[in-house]
Amino acid sequence: MLRHALESQGFVVIEARDEQGARASLATSLPSVVLTDLRLPVGDGFGVLRAAKDADPDLPVIVMTAYGSIQDAVAAMKDGALDFLAKPVDPEHLLFMVERALAQRRLMSEYNLLKEEAARRRGMPEIIGESSVLRQTIQSVQRAAGSDTTVLLEGESGTGKELFARALHALSERASGPFIAINCAAIPETLLEAELFGYEKGAFTGASQRKPGRFELAQRGTLFLDEVGDLPMPLQAKLLRAIETKRFERLGGTVTIQVDVRLVAATNRGLRQAVANRQFREDLFFRLSVFPLTIPPLRDRPSDIPLLARHFVERTCRDLGRRTLTLSDRTVQLLSSYAWPGNVRELQNAVERAVILADGDALHPGHLNLQAGAIRAVPPADPWESIDLDGTLSEAMARVAAEVERRKIIRAIRDAGGDRARAADMLQVGYKALHSKMKDLGIDADARG
Repeated sequence: MLRHALESQGFVVIEARDEQGARASLATSLPSVVLTDLRLPVGDGFGVLRAAKDADPDLPVIVMTAYGSIQDAVAAMKDGALDFLAKPVDPEHLLFMVERALAQRRLMSEYNLLKEEAARRRGMPEIIGESSVLRQTIQSVQRAAGSDTTVLLEGESGTGKELFARALHALSERASGPFIAINCAAIPETLLEAELFGYEKGAFTGASQRKPGRFELAQRGTLFLDEVGDLPMPLQAKLLRAIETKRFERLGGTVTIQVDVRLVAATNRGLRQAVANRQFREDLFFRLSVFPLTIPPLRDRPSDIPLLARHFVERTCRDLGRRTLTLSDRTVQLLSSYAWPGNVRELQNAVERAVILADGDALHPGHLNLQAGAIRAVPPADPWESIDLDGTLSEAMARVAAEVERRKIIRAIRDAGGDRARAADMLQVGYKALHSKMKDLGIDADARG
């Protein structure tokens, strides 16, 4: 009777005769709600309750009992049951309680995810900068965010790839869902599969209860795979299948789980070269790089360095509870002339350390601990002094425009790893138009910058 009442409302019902049968079902299925009588032919409902909580502490359990055994129902609720039904059971009341249990579980799951996301967002720094190369990258992020396609962020370590991944998520239709990140290089290979796909109780030594993986936690949101180039080859095959089918099984599990997740990956390695060296699957590379984006290194956006430095000074002073320090002219000059091999992360660390060491009202070069070998020659104060402005206005403008085109094309080809088709996409011009421009400007077909 209970099964027919639930199935009539579209629920899928799994039946068990006794405690042993219920334990077996819990080990092979993923119920949303457990409904159990306290008295069973073999075992009892308390055993079913314990088995359900062992499988998933948040799994709602509704117990049924005769009117004269309300004390048993109260004891079950103290042990974790959500609610109880007195027999004989009213089917309409049963349906109401099941719907309420499902709603409560959904709210709890969303609350936990939102709480984690809010904690991440509170610690997320802004993307600071006004340089043209950064603006172009942000525009590409905005275009990519409008679709649900997979994005591959390429760039050196410390360029802020996770910030751009978070921007993709925040600008997308999945912004209300979770943003779940995992660093594939920071987790031991033996644990990485369990972190990605989760595991069942008893799947391995120490697996005391079922644990969802990052794919499940990112449901209806974005999963960010940082340093995806460090994935071991066996796990690459399983990741490829999960991306293609949006289905997977937990470690030690037999139930197929379906997810709705948008994937963003990042790497500081040349994945094309890794594919050529047979260190990365070619089919997975093409799945991940549907929309590739290159994050510019800090040395290519020198005008952003003073802005970033002042931002980090203000934030560090605020965290330390001290008055905001100023940057002396010589300090700004030194910061701008440094190559920053560690990119924005290195700049942040250098500024934070300098603020701690400073004992006055300003930061001076002596407060910075920079590698002497990474200091570049200071650029001319006025870059227009090196530009040929002879001749008529139209002649000078033609020379400047041609030089801008030449430099921009060479940089795009370099950022695309020599792939001219990809460079054309980055420049938003046709492949034939790019080839014609290269010929007119005398750019070698094999130019890589």
